[in-house]
Amino acid sequence: MSTTVAIDGPSGAGKSTIGHALAQRIDATFVDTGLMYRALTLAALERDVDLDDGPALATLVDACPIEVERARPDQTDRLETVLLDGRDVTLEVRSPRVDRAVSAVSRHPEVRDAMVGVQRAAAWRGSVVMVGRDIGTVILPEATMKVFLTADAEVRAARRANEMGRPDRVDEYLEEIRRRDAADSGRAVAPLRIPPGALVLDTGKLAVDACVEAIIEALERLDA
Repeated sequence: MSTTVAIDGPSGAGKSTIGHALAQRIDATFVDTGLMYRALTLAALERDVDLDDGPALATLVDACPIEVERARPDQTDRLETVLLDGRDVTLEVRSPRVDRAVSAVSRHPEVRDAMVGVQRAAAWRGSVVMVGRDIGTVILPEATMKVFLTADAEVRAARRANEMGRPDRVDEYLEEIRRRDAADSGRAVAPLRIPPGALVLDTGKLAVDACVEAIIEALERLDA
């Protein structure tokens, strides 16, 4: 029987790290929906589609199929493989030009609506751990388990600065995170919310392994 785990939370809460570790433990495919939006953004940039044109961006969802596959054992540079119209774009979607444009693309209601089917399709192929900001509330409301990861903004900013090797930019990252939190929670379409019945974990207080164990224990209780 397939298991679906929906993990939501704000930027920097550790969704990808914990989600991927959990997927390995339960033999599931890991899907970061943020990378799917990045793939769509890459398609828009390559085709010179106006980033302010929501309907035009939404049509790219059908024109340029986006898929997620498990990374091969030799692909140590990634947690998953993202395909754009059959082409491996896993590394390209993390480029600076995509970084600068992805928020403009993902903010459109037409784009988010078009991406729902793509994201759900990724969960129909077997057990999956899917991470994002509206997975348990919109994409997979019937998920086997819903998890919401959180941490103080200061903790997330320090984590980001450490990851980037820029401890001198903690204040800058903190301001960026606060702006992102406000945008994610305040948007009209699929705002960031704690899904009903979700297991809430504070990653500022719990290590990755402890979070994974807590989720697995909760899954086991469901099966009991």
